Amino acid sequence: MSHILSAVAWPYANGPRHIGHVAGFGVPSDVFSRYMRMAGHDVLMVSGTDEHGTPILVQAEQEGVPPQVLADRYNRVIVEDLAQLGLTYDLFTRTTTRNHYAVAQELFRQVHANGYMIERTTTGAISPSTGRTLPDRYIEGTCPICGYDGARGDQCDNCGNQLDPSELKNPRSRINGETPVFVETEHFFLDLPALTDAIAAWLETRTNWRPNVLNFSRNLLKDVRPRAMTRDIDWGIPVPLEGWSSNPNKRLYVWFDAVVGYLSASIEWARREDVRTGGTGAPDSTTAQRWREWWNDPTALSYYFMGKDNITFHSQIWPAELLGYAGKGDKGGHPGAYGELNLPTEVVSSEYLNVAGEQFSTSRGVVIYVRDMLARFQPDALRYFIAAAGPESSDADFTWPEFARRTNDELVAGWGNLVNRTATLVHKNYGAVPTPNEHTTDDLALLQLTQAGFTTVGDLLGSHRQRAAVGEAMRVVGEVNRYVSAQQPWTLKQDPDRLATVLHTMTQAVADCNVLLAPFLPHSAQQVHELFGGTTALAPQPRIEEVTDLDDDERTYPVITGDYRVGETLAPWARADVVPGTPVAKPAPVFTKLTDEVIAAEIERLAAPRG
Repeated sequence: MSHILSAVAWPYANGPRHIGHVAGFGVPSDVFSRYMRMAGHDVLMVSGTDEHGTPILVQAEQEGVPPQVLADRYNRVIVEDLAQLGLTYDLFTRTTTRNHYAVAQELFRQVHANGYMIERTTTGAISPSTGRTLPDRYIEGTCPICGYDGARGDQCDNCGNQLDPSELKNPRSRINGETPVFVETEHFFLDLPALTDAIAAWLETRTNWRPNVLNFSRNLLKDVRPRAMTRDIDWGIPVPLEGWSSNPNKRLYVWFDAVVGYLSASIEWARREDVRTGGTGAPDSTTAQRWREWWNDPTALSYYFMGKDNITFHSQIWPAELLGYAGKGDKGGHPGAYGELNLPTEVVSSEYLNVAGEQFSTSRGVVIYVRDMLARFQPDALRYFIAAAGPESSDADFTWPEFARRTNDELVAGWGNLVNRTATLVHKNYGAVPTPNEHTTDDLALLQLTQAGFTTVGDLLGSHRQRAAVGEAMRVVGEVNRYVSAQQPWTLKQDPDRLATVLHTMTQAVADCNVLLAPFLPHSAQQVHELFGGTTALAPQPRIEEVTDLDDDERTYPVITGDYRVGETLAPWARADVVPGTPVAKPAPVFTKLTDEVIAAEIERLAAPRG
């Protein structure tokens, strides 16, 4: 058994998330985490809402509410959507907890103490109309390196190079289009050049990443400069140094504190485990130190899930912060109170999911929100589409006709039909799993095939090849359907011994396939499991809990959590022999067929002008 950290990108709490977001960070991380738990590993899956930075501040001002009120609103929306999708976070929290503040400040202090946070005078952008500082990401213009018109003030998404807003050609505010005024200001910069050799040495040990992610990460080291880690803004975590902490207009950069969230969420999870088992949640209690099993043990593994636009922060900035905290750069130093923290085992980045040939854009109305999708369709239908046709290693396109085709042909007519006719035949003829007689060569060949699926599908899931994994699982389903068509059990009433054997073989094969598909289709997997008499939690679901901030009794908020450790005593990623005599109920359809009228309505809704 290994300790495995699933570190899932933090959705920004300035609005509901669309299906492109969950295609990048949500479904892939949950499929992987569910499989790893079923395979017997101790998984800690953490994330939360990212709630600092300018976008929330600007939107809150536009709506006439405090930024915390806006963050609270969308934190709850996002929590509800992700829980309904079935994402099994051990803890989905937020970056405005006092616990997160403390962890982020501890990392900043030690990185600074080790010499990797350097104070510099730099140029900041001011809005002429408001006098307010414009953060880098709210300035866009033409990239001075590649000429891309639409580069941000901190980074060009076209060529991947980090930038300074004053370097942009024709800079303009993304808020109102005006040309910013540049003035001098003081900030702390992460000394990336002093950490580059350590980052490069670590990347050289990463040999099995997706090639696009690894190549992009290595290319980032060709042009490395210190990067600002503080901002002129009044919404965020105070800079924890004398002369800075009391300044109301200086805060930690949102991307410094956001990536620290993986660690702070792990610590909050351990502290809440302490409370759950009767403790006080004090950070130094024994149970509250359990997070170290995933962060300090060098044999533990950690996988970071996100979209490709966040690779820089996870393969360069976060590793640099971790190395700086441990004193592993050119300037030396020593670890702080958290000890030497594990670097990512793998940065698992997906490409973009587009919709009908266009990039998702909330402002242009080219968007399908997770909430709307789940209100009208089964969550497993969306999960299946993302797993089977999502942007794993190249951009992918969501279209309503393709969503309907995969749902109707593969889920309804393929897997759902196999479940339905197997359960119907068993229920009608026996009411329970029959006792088999002598198996034929065909029976044994099928059972060997489904048994082998645990290795083939499992190996693909463990190497983040989810499209191939779900394809292999559905190939096995297809072979079981062919077996059923060849054996024609509905013609065997005059041969009861053979009928019992065929139906037992079918039931075992369906049970095997159901386990293979459980990481992808947890809602229906549990339904199928119970249809055939299962009483255990084959595919546990998350739950939403209302909790009190561990360090502020006046704050409450919702978290996603759950009891998922089904693999601690017996790993269920294996065949469970079906037991003769187990009742099998009369089935109801597992999946809902999508009509042409339903899909036409969705196409019309997407094309409708937005006010």
